[in-house]
Parts: sequence; C-alpha cells; structure tokens
Amino acid sequence: MKIIFSRKGFDSQYGGVASPILPDGGITSFPIPSRFGRPVTQLSFRGMPLTDLLNDLVRGIDTVHLDPDLHDGSVLREAGWRPTFGQVGSAQSHLANEGVGVGDVFLFFGWFRQVEQQQGRWRYVRSAPNIHSLFGWLQVGDVIKISSPADIAKRYPWLADHPHVQHGAVIGAKNTLYVATDTLSVGGQPTGAAGAGMFRRWGTPLQLTEPGCSRSRWLLPAWMAPGTRMPPMSMHGTPARWETIGDRVRLQTVGKGQEFILNMGQHPKGQDWLRELIETHGN
Repeated sequence: MKIIFSRKGFDSQYGGVASPILPDGGITSFPIPSRFGRPVTQLSFRGMPLTDLLNDLVRGIDTVHLDPDLHDGSVLREAGWRPTFGQVGSAQSHLANEGVGVGDVFLFFGWFRQVEQQQGRWRYVRSAPNIHSLFGWLQVGDVIKISSPADIAKRYPWLADHPHVQHGAVIGAKNTLYVATDTLSVGGQPTGAAGAGMFRRWGTPLQLTEPGCSRSRWLLPAWMAPGTRMPPMSMHGTPARWETIGDRVRLQTVGKGQEFILNMGQHPKGQDWLRELIETHGN
C-alpha cells in the first residue's frame, strides 16, 4: 500500500489565502480558481453556500476547479456519483512512475488557518498560524485514463461534470481519474470508514506542519523516516531533509511537487496510523 500526500486547494499562487478552519473545528478546502471551472455559487459547505466563507476571506473568485471531489453534499449530484480525483501532465507521470493504483490512499493536504466571525463577517484569527493540514482522503478503487472525454461522459454520466471530463479537451495530457472505493480497507481488512471523504473536524493529528515553524517543515510519525523497512518518500530522498526526534521525524519538504508518495507496504505501524486517522476524523 502506498500513501500519497497530495497538495490541493488554495495556495500562494492560486487563490492567495489559506483555506479556513472554523471555530468549531469544521474544515473545508477552497478549490483553486479556474476559468475551466464550476461557479462558486453552486458549491455548499455544511448546507450553506461556500460563498458565505469565500467572499469574506478573498475577493474576485468566480469559478473553481472542484477536484478532488470528495463530498456528495458539495453540489447537486447525478445518480451513481462516487468521489473522484483527477491528475494530468508531469504530476500524473509521477504517480504512474511510482505505480500508484488500486488500493493506494491519497491523503489530501493544503494551506489552512483558523478563522472567526466578527460583526457577521469571517476573518482570519490574527494570532493563528499558517499550517499544512490534511483535509480529506481517497482510496483508489478504479483508475480511468481519459482518451475521449465525451466517451467517458457517456459511459459514466455521473462523471460528466467533473472538470477532468467536462473540460478534458483543454485540461492537459495524460488525463487520468482516480475513483474511490466504497469502503476503506487497510492491510486487506475492511474498516468502518468510507473509501473517501472530507475530515469532519480539525484536530492536531491532521496537522503536518511542526508547531512554530513554516508550513513546509513537517513533523511526522517516526515510522515514516527512511530506513531498512521504509524507502524514502518520493522527492525526499536526501537524508539531510530528515531528522528523527524521539517518536517523531522532522521533514523539510520540497518547494515544488503536487504528490509525495510513501510506499509503506505492510508496515504495521503505518497501517495502524492510517486506520486510526481516517476512522477517528473521517465523515
């Protein structure tokens, strides 16, 4: 089994602000702006228009790239809808070269910061740190390579409005979809969690960034450190990037790259960590 840390949502280049962590711990990722996207007025979060949050925190966002598409309540759905993530170009080449496929688990992360309401408007908490946090997951149940978007839309009507299908003619080469399993399995054993979803409440186990550090410096469980049982995370093979501190390991992440792949195989601590993370914080 491989874990793929996949960077998604607003960043300093696309969107320019952090996605919000609400006072009650609710967490949502702002999909990146895109002219080949879905009007933000169609999106909802917890049954309220996403624009209620988005318009207070950033201006001028009209259409967004809803991908990964993880929650059935985000927009109106066609029958048979399943959570799906799309990738193209060099990022897809990286996934393919690393052998990512059925059974592997994407853990989606992005730039987050706590928000609060003042006089009926959302704003960032001034003292709140900027962090990288996990916000969702998807275990791969099927991989669909898109050679003809029109054919995919005909065969899978519930995928017709996915941006990698709807705008497949212009979205890029090596266009590929990763469709979720129905339920999460770890080590060949089914769990009590769905195959994909958004984490329902933020908690410190979802935080990747080391407290007090820039968001690119992560503090991870020590079993993730490269060693005899664990190959290094993709793009992070330089030993100087890793520093073990007791039962944790510090990682200085690379500045570029959308997916970092950890081939944990049948590592028992890795399986326990993944199962507990998703069963505890998943929806």
